[in-house]
Amino acid sequence: MTSILGKLTVTASRKIIISCAVIFLLSHIAFLIDIQSPAKLYFDEVHYIPAAHQFLQGGALRNVEHPPLAKELMAVGISLFGDGPFGWRYMSAFFGSLALVAVYLWALALFMDENVARWATAVTFLNQLLYVQARIAMLDIFVVAFIILALAAFTATWLPQLRGRTKLLLMATGVFLGLAVACKWVGVISWLLIVGIVVSIKVLQNWKTHFDNPAESDWYRSDLWQGIRPWHWILCLFVIPLGVYYVSFAPLGFGQLLPGNFIDAQVTMWKDNSTLAGTHPYMSSWTDWPVIGRPIWYFFEASSWDTYAGKAQAVVCLGNPAVLWAGIPALLVCLHGWLVHRRRDAFIILAAYSALYLAWAVIPRRLEFSFYYLPAAMMLGPALAYMFYQTPLKRDPSTRRFYLAVCFVLFAYFLPISNAAINISETGFNRSMWFQSWR
Repeated sequence: MTSILGKLTVTASRKIIISCAVIFLLSHIAFLIDIQSPAKLYFDEVHYIPAAHQFLQGGALRNVEHPPLAKELMAVGISLFGDGPFGWRYMSAFFGSLALVAVYLWALALFMDENVARWATAVTFLNQLLYVQARIAMLDIFVVAFIILALAAFTATWLPQLRGRTKLLLMATGVFLGLAVACKWVGVISWLLIVGIVVSIKVLQNWKTHFDNPAESDWYRSDLWQGIRPWHWILCLFVIPLGVYYVSFAPLGFGQLLPGNFIDAQVTMWKDNSTLAGTHPYMSSWTDWPVIGRPIWYFFEASSWDTYAGKAQAVVCLGNPAVLWAGIPALLVCLHGWLVHRRRDAFIILAAYSALYLAWAVIPRRLEFSFYYLPAAMMLGPALAYMFYQTPLKRDPSTRRFYLAVCFVLFAYFLPISNAAINISETGFNRSMWFQSWR
């Protein structure tokens, strides 16, 4: 295996850049194929595309229950590629590819091995949720990209090789956190996660806690972040994120930046999100998401099977069972790696997943849907990489190759209900619906 971060030479940096470019290009092509289908707004696009039009045309504010950045980015896509299906969804595909690049960079920072990072990236691409969300004009893919970029920059501050760049990496972390929150408030979870980790480690350092036989792979080190002053933490983890979030409201007009109007906007968002009530045929509980208990249908068009010559179009936000179900034991392996072996990579993966998933147990939102699991599900690629590369399983490369093949086969199997351009027959529909709760 190639320890590409062992020495950050010019050659190594060039390899990282080339890998990022290849990952972005290949995934971008995959996301863009037939992205125009369906040729009309579907699911939550009916809320967000009109809001994007507002940025381009002016007029009354729309979709005030969410921050503006993701909708502003959708407006960029429309201005570049026209007011049609490709323009509506292009920026989602762009940020879907950016999210995959972010996974690669995060995995590099976690494992310091290019091969492991590539494997984690491949599994993440095949988790099916990323593919669906990168092809619909919704907010979630934007916030996910910025969350993982923040995790990548923050994780890199653990690396001794990058000690001279710690302040810059922390500033980048703050920028990405601010951008995540400016897309959707779920980004606050990652912000609190990183602040919580920093506070916990600084408390242990102030108590002069130390491990016997310390190692570079430890999740806690008494010399971590040496030289970082309190004012720098305040700047990177509070001032910069808040500043970025505040500036994201500028396209709404100068009036929105006035303190009174800005605060009113936050109060409105809080009320809209915390008091939303009612029922929905596809609503689900957060406990259902890891086991794919209740996937959500974004699009289905067939008044009857006969009308469409025995075929229909469908888009289901259904995760790849090989990734989501196998991710559960992988997280338990990460728990063992953290508690028993003090592994930094296991700790960060587990902390990120736990925060992004378990937060929904306390978030005061009465209507919940399975696509809220996307940020947490994006942590499963690195978790599975830990299980296959940092445990005795690493001794048998054929095991992880076989697993990756299974992921690919199931990805292809569910592709007809992930891409509306692929017609599905009644037989294929019934074959894809493994459980009654999926229907």
